Formats: sequence, C-alpha cells, structure tokens
Amino acid sequence: MTKINATMVKELRDRTGVGMMDAKRALVEVDGDMDKAIDLLREKGMAKADKKNDRIAAEGLANVAVNGNVAAIVEINSETDFVAKNEKFQKLVADVAQLVADNKPADMDAAMAITTPTGTIASDLVEANTVIGEKISFRRFEIVEKQDNAAFGAYLHMGGKIAVLSLIDGTTDEEVAKDIAMHVAAINPRYVTKDQVSTEELEREKKVLTEQALNEGKPANIVDKMVAGRMHKFLAEVCLVDQPFVKDPDMTVEKYAASKNATVKGFVRFEVGEGLEKREENFADEVMSQMK
Repeated sequence: MTKINATMVKELRDRTGVGMMDAKRALVEVDGDMDKAIDLLREKGMAKADKKNDRIAAEGLANVAVNGNVAAIVEINSETDFVAKNEKFQKLVADVAQLVADNKPADMDAAMAITTPTGTIASDLVEANTVIGEKISFRRFEIVEKQDNAAFGAYLHMGGKIAVLSLIDGTTDEEVAKDIAMHVAAINPRYVTKDQVSTEELEREKKVLTEQALNEGKPANIVDKMVAGRMHKFLAEVCLVDQPFVKDPDMTVEKYAASKNATVKGFVRFEVGEGLEKREENFADEVMSQMK
C-alpha cells in the first residue's frame, strides 16, 4: 500500500481546492493514485470546487465569536458581495467563528479538520461551494485569550465587512471594550502603543520628516523641534491609545479607557478582502451570474 504523505495531500488540495482531510481520504481510497483521486472527488460532487479553484474570492464576511475566556475572529471569502448577503453564507461564517473559538486550533489545517454536525469545516466549505455556486475560501483566523478580570469587545461594521476583536484589562465591562472596537473599526490604528512601533520604522519616519523640514527651508536650529512635533503627530495617527477617541475627540482612547478603570491590551481588525485582488463586476452582471 502506498504511503500517503503531506506533499501528496498538498498537491491534491492545490489541484482540486478540497480540504486537507478530504484530499487525504481520497488518496487513501485509491492507494495514492493522483488522477484517480481527482476523479473520485469529482464523482463525489466536488468537481465544482475544482473548477473554481483559480477564481478570485475577495468578497465575503468576517465574524467574531466568544467562548468564555477565548475569542476568535475569522474571515471567509466569496467571489461576490451578492453571496455575502445570503443568509446561509452568513450562518456559515458565524458557525465557523464559534467552532474556532470552541476548539482553539493551532493553524489552518487544524481549523479545517474541526468536526461539525455534518462533517468537518473543510467538507462544509466544499458543500458550500457546490450549493452556493461560488468559490468559498476560509482565508484566516486569529484566537485571543483573556484573564477573568478582562473583557472582549466585538464589533461588526456593515454586517461583517470589517470585524474587530478588542481586549481590555481591569474591567469586565464588555460595552467599554465594544466602544474601543468601534473606534478601531473606524480609525484603523496599526499599533496599540508606541512601544510596538519598531526602531526601524521610527528612524525611517524621523529621517523623512527631517528631510521635509530641511526642504521647506526651515533653520537648522528649529528642525529638531519641528521633527519632534511631527513624530508625536505620527505616533498619534498609528497608535490606538494616543488617538482622539471617536465618540469623544476631547480625550484619547487611553484616557477613555482609564476613565472606566480599564487598560487597552490589544485588538485584531479584519477588513474583508484587504490585500486581495478584487475583480470588477457591476451588480447586473453579478445577478446574471447567480441566475446562471
């Protein structure tokens, strides 16, 4: 009997778009014959997923789920925004988020292998490919854990086009954490505090600002003061705690949290499709493609 290795499973996954466990089972069933494994997956109704493997899935939804002191944020992509508005797709995303929070998988392979009422997350996604008629991709997830004297904040913008999971310490008030999550959704900070900004980035920004000041013809004796002021503004733009709080711009996020006896510990922000190529398609074409 042929030994099924990870390289073979990866090749079959790449060629068909099916999940890891489905690929492995197919290879085992046909004793490692790649072509027969592909045929077997087609016979089992997974051919649609195969045909869609090279199509762009850059729409979709993100969601957040909590299980006690564990929270998960996930992003699942579809090809069109039309499908993202489908109730079955929305339920799929919410269910996957909860399963990830409940099981705390170490990586995407482990996440795809999580058992569901109808199989695994991987097989459920393949089924969604077939039923919905579009490529459905589980793109990413992140797990956050907290202590008892802390709170998660979950916020979904536009139903999940942007999802934020925030973590605060010092209070269990979820509304405070949600307020901060809403701020993160709106302003999109890159860091929590300036301590997280790398020395390289700080030096690069300082160099650029110094050159800008010199090019403006400012006297050398005031350039340092100008750069210091502009660096302060730069850090306020990219660091969450230094930003004017979106609900009350007269105070920073840090001061708002402190007024509630809280400290901001972290956040995760998923914006659907960020970093992915999106195809151009108008709504009429989208509807026609669904009807077909």
